[in-house]
Parts: sequence; structure tokens; C-alpha cells
Amino acid sequence: MALSRNRRRERGGDYWPGFVDALSTLLIAIMFILTVFVVAQFVLSREISGKDAVLNRLNNQIAELTQMLALEKSGKQDMEQTLANLQASLATSEKERTRLQSLLDSGSGNAAQSDATIRDLTGKLANEQQVSARAMNQIELLNQQIAALRAQIAAVEQALQVSEAKDQASQAKITDLGRRLNVALAQRVQELNRYRSDFFGRLREILADRQNIRIVGDRFVFQSEVLFASGSADLNPQGQEEMAKLASVLLDISKEIPADIPWVLRVDGHTDNVPLSGNGRFADNWALSAARAISVVKFLISKGVPANRLVAAGFGEYDPIAPGDTPEARAQNRRIELKLTEK
Repeated sequence: MALSRNRRRERGGDYWPGFVDALSTLLIAIMFILTVFVVAQFVLSREISGKDAVLNRLNNQIAELTQMLALEKSGKQDMEQTLANLQASLATSEKERTRLQSLLDSGSGNAAQSDATIRDLTGKLANEQQVSARAMNQIELLNQQIAALRAQIAAVEQALQVSEAKDQASQAKITDLGRRLNVALAQRVQELNRYRSDFFGRLREILADRQNIRIVGDRFVFQSEVLFASGSADLNPQGQEEMAKLASVLLDISKEIPADIPWVLRVDGHTDNVPLSGNGRFADNWALSAARAISVVKFLISKGVPANRLVAAGFGEYDPIAPGDTPEARAQNRRIELKLTEK
């Protein structure tokens, strides 16, 4: 009856570690998503930063060209005003020449003085016509320069529009990349969960009749007494037998898991909270738990399990599953846990 009650207590306390491991797996997946997303944002932000520098240069060019265009327009207005003044003076001279010519034709006034005045006016008229022609040429040149400036501004504005379009495309790529990463990660997690379920299902069939081997959430828990002698990190014959069965199942499952899924079998060593004397082979429980996990990993490697698919970790007494200092609680805390997970 006491044994039955102990087993019920063990089963009743098994849910919390499974929940903690499930939560840990979820946090690791979220951290992986965030890491990939941050890297993608960093790469694309560098590309966008370069485009921002190009946009700044283009905006500066537009400002310079606009300023030049304003100066050219101002010069053109001055030339047009000068030309208008010359044309007005030319019209006045033409009127005066016409008046004098009519006086000469009618015989009134001094003929010699009139001829001199006409010649003087004719010379001024010729000079004004030359100045007017030069002004017209300068205005034509200014018109050509203004047209060239407008063409440059149009080209810069077009380049700016293209750059802004590329920037929008880059932002769309970032959003699409994050979405695809989330979908891919979710698919990988689902695939690994399926193989993990298959792996533990087969182990249940093989190890179901073992009293000191339990299933806690997504982990198999071996009591240390099944695998090791007290204070030792060497697998005993019974432990080698159990690990050989596990290696066989793991090798069969590994053939079915796609090569691009980064799975590993994590072997965690745990001890109770009774300190070691420090005079033996191991200085403390940290060293003992790590050595036991490494011993299991090396045995699995000897049975053909690839070394890159195995991880050993030692937790000492600092991750108990049973609280208290009773002999029963300490026995539960002395354990080896096996978990199929991602790198």
C-alpha cells in the first residue's frame, strides 16, 4: 500500500517539470525567431541606410539645381528688362529719326544740322540694335541653360522616385521574410514533435515494465541507481543494457528524421543535495552529475549514435523535481533525464 501511495505521489508531481520543459522549448523557439529576425533586419537596415545616403545626396543635388535655376531665372529677368529698355530706346530713336526725316523732306529747319542729327541718330540706332542682338543671344543662352537645369532636376527626381520604390520593396521583403521564418519554424517544431512522440512511444513499449524509469512530460527519467553505483559515473551492467535499448530506438528514429532538422538527444545529469566529501574521485555534485551525463553520451556513441546528435549537461543538485530532504525526495532527484530536442 505504501508503495502504491508513493507511485501516486510520483505521478501527481510529474506534470510540473513537463510544463517547465515545454515552456523552455517555447522560449528557445521564440528566441530563435527573434535572433533570425534581428539578423535579417540588421542586414536589410544596412542596405536601407545606404539608400538613405543616396537619397540625401539626391535631395542635396535637387536643392543645388533649384538654387542655380533661381539664379538663372533672375539673370534672365534682368536681361529681359535690359532688352525692353533697349527696345524702348530704339523705338524712341526711330520716332526721332522719322520726325527729322519728315522735317528735312519738307525743307524746314537747317538742312546741314538735320543731316548731322540724322547721322547721329542712325549711329545710335545701329549701336542699340547691336546691343539688342547681344541681349537676345544672351537670353537664348539663358533659355538653353534653364532647359538643361530642368532636365537635370527631372532626372534627379526620377532617380529619387526609383530609390523610394526600392525602399518600399525592401520593407515589404522584411515583412515577408519574418512571416516565412515564422511559418518555417512552426513547421520544423511540428515535425520534431512528431518524431519525438514516435521516439518516446517506442521507448514506452520497451521500458514500460521498469519501476525506476519514468516518463515526465517530454523526457525519460532514469533513476541513478538503475545506471550507476553510489558515487560512481561508470555505467553498471543494467545501465548498459538499458542504454543499449535506447540507442537502438534512437538509431531507428534518426533514419526517419529529415537531415535538415537540427535535432539532438540531451542527456542531463542530476544529483541529490547531499554534499560529497571532496576526497573521492569527484570534488562535488556538479562534477558527479556532469561525469554521469558524459558517461551515458560516450556509451551511446559506442553504439553508433552520431556524436553531433548528443549533448551532455550536469545540473548537480540545483534542479530538483522533488522538494524536501527525505530519502524518497533525494532518490527522485538522483536521476538521468533524456530529452529529444533541437540544437
